[in-house]
Amino acid sequence: MPMTETNILTNLDFPGLTLFKEGKVRSVYDFGKELLIVASDRVSAFDVILPEGIPGKGTLLSKVSKFWFDQTKYIVKNHLISTDVADFPEETKPYHAQLAGRSMYVKKTDLIEVECVVRGYLVGSGWKDYQQSGQVCGITLPEGLQQAAKLPEPIFTPASKAPMGEHDENISFADMQDKLGEELAQKLKELSFQLYTFAADYAAEKGIILADTKFEFGILDGEIILIDEALTPDSSRFWAKEDHQLGCSPPSFDKQIIRDYLENSDWNKQAPGPKLPEDIIQKAAQRYQEVVDRLL
Repeated sequence: MPMTETNILTNLDFPGLTLFKEGKVRSVYDFGKELLIVASDRVSAFDVILPEGIPGKGTLLSKVSKFWFDQTKYIVKNHLISTDVADFPEETKPYHAQLAGRSMYVKKTDLIEVECVVRGYLVGSGWKDYQQSGQVCGITLPEGLQQAAKLPEPIFTPASKAPMGEHDENISFADMQDKLGEELAQKLKELSFQLYTFAADYAAEKGIILADTKFEFGILDGEIILIDEALTPDSSRFWAKEDHQLGCSPPSFDKQIIRDYLENSDWNKQAPGPKLPEDIIQKAAQRYQEVVDRLL
């Protein structure tokens, strides 16, 4: 299915709405006990927001998150209230045209400041770690595994959430227990495995491999709630089954084509980021669209 959205929204400016938090891609607005998460079409690489966005990206991210929130609520409750602008607060009315399709009205929770990462395949930073130590984030793996190998069992590799502009830092499960308490840490680990297993099995039926993903959770009225985004191409590494082969990192359904282009450019990876060729932008848009079409 070709991309149909031609307007690229990179600047989220809604006077009168109270900004709660701004990330590289999404901006979050405060409505007391609720939040409005708006996904822009911005794209970042090497922690730098690039001048151009990817057409349709924000809409696709919101659509995918809603899908997974609906699919997984039997495993754990989530923060989603509505993605329909008609259900949004009155103050958002002047901006409904921009907000439609790319926004989630959600419950505000107390953020658990640990990212819950599940890895099912040996790739990325995990592959580099394994080559050096035979471990991934302190977890010893069997000898002789190749790049992109499926792990004997998925592994849980949490990360501490860093302040804006800084890298998240991998931590051990023992560190997570010290930070959150043994009971909460164990419950988050179990939920993360359940969510990953469900999503990986579903994706496999669609010809997609879920190599790894990250989840974020909050606490609301004493309950653990799944928050943020869920199983999107920005928070997960999806591969086409037909592209998977041992010994190399398969192309992922995300902005990898942009990272590859920039790696081979003369950019020094410092802000400001360079302008991207139109064909690179369109190819990235097609990758996002393809995984959504295949999954949904």
